[in-house]
Amino acid sequence: MNPEATPDSLRDVPGTERPVPEAEPGLVERWRSRGGELVELLSQVRERFGGVVSFRLGPAPTVLVTEPQAVQHVLARHPERYVKRSHRARLLIGDGVLAAGGAAWKRQRRLLQSQFTGAGMRRYEQRITEAARTTAGRWGEYARTGQSLDVGQEMRRFALDAIWRALTGHPLDDETEREVGAVAAVAAALPTLPADVTDAHDAVAADLARIDAVARHAIEAARSGAVGPDGPGLLHVLIDAATERPEYTDRLIRDELVTLLVAGHETTATTLTWLYLLLDRHPAAREHALTAGDEGSAQRRQAIQALVHETLRLYPSAWILPRHAAEDDILAGGYAVEAGTDILISPYLTHRDPELWPDPEHFDPRRFITPDGRPTHPGAYYPFGLGPRACLGLQFALRESTLLLEHLLPLHTVAFHSTPTKTLYGITVRPDGPTPATLERPHT
Repeated sequence: MNPEATPDSLRDVPGTERPVPEAEPGLVERWRSRGGELVELLSQVRERFGGVVSFRLGPAPTVLVTEPQAVQHVLARHPERYVKRSHRARLLIGDGVLAAGGAAWKRQRRLLQSQFTGAGMRRYEQRITEAARTTAGRWGEYARTGQSLDVGQEMRRFALDAIWRALTGHPLDDETEREVGAVAAVAAALPTLPADVTDAHDAVAADLARIDAVARHAIEAARSGAVGPDGPGLLHVLIDAATERPEYTDRLIRDELVTLLVAGHETTATTLTWLYLLLDRHPAAREHALTAGDEGSAQRRQAIQALVHETLRLYPSAWILPRHAAEDDILAGGYAVEAGTDILISPYLTHRDPELWPDPEHFDPRRFITPDGRPTHPGAYYPFGLGPRACLGLQFALRESTLLLEHLLPLHTVAFHSTPTKTLYGITVRPDGPTPATLERPHT
């Protein structure tokens, strides 16, 4: 095979394709008999058979893809051949942009895209800053009084405040925070809900009703012309769209609002919680970031961003990205994939591949600062996905994480009373348990 041949040219040259390596069935059966986590099976499959491997989890063949060129082929170069089907969170987010497909997805994505890049992000910068200052003030009081806090809850509160300000122009109030807590409750329950749609809905009906009530109140307030102290927000953009686009019914506006709430706070909160847990084990990383430059300097900001990126390498926003082969295709590397095949792409496993990332289990933010410290292929690091369906809020999430850490890291070190011993692999990868702590004065 010509090593310079492109995957597209391979499709047209008979005999150039090769079968995907197949994991022995016994591996899957032993995993099933133990009732193991899916991540355990996929880790073993990738370690033993490489970055493109086939196995069977159900009636259709499944191909695990973690090799960077094949990842880029599926997610970025040919997303029309590898489609998303029903989203796991559809029960919660309905027809929001994360779950939508086809022409509807293109319309919804186009409307929201401008809000999260360039001028759109500059519009929300001050709102994120105010949310960070509010959190810093709260932490200052905790430090002064010696009061305990739960780091995970604090990170969720901050991230929810930031996205709520962006959506509505209002800071997060206590009542809204309590009611929107139902979003996290449903998101956490999704992996364990019954397969039957009606039964699944019934299991979380009360929480869904609370979410619908919050959304309805916010939509009615925005439609009445009420503007928050920060000015109009993303919700106003959706409501304005409804005047020209009949598809933007109240139900779709609700779905987009809830989608943005889910995507806009759960992943950021989880990333920041992991980051503090990692700093607890690697305190020198905090010191390195703060000594990289003065407050407000580009050098310090780059070093803090490296903390975030290394955390996302170990615990990406979405640990697994399912796709479905809509047609026969040949992956990068010449591997033939038949139509109907289920594809599992795992940033979590790609980011822990020792052939790409030396000492991959070690937390080392310098990978993202040191020249040649990380692989350059785009399919080697993709915590927010790749291609047209990559996370809309990538820049928002990185900005809010960096801003909060710029406020908190110089003033406090976190002393955990206990830390979770297990990891939950659901929609996100999150610590399984509370994170109680107190704040201390930095030693540096």
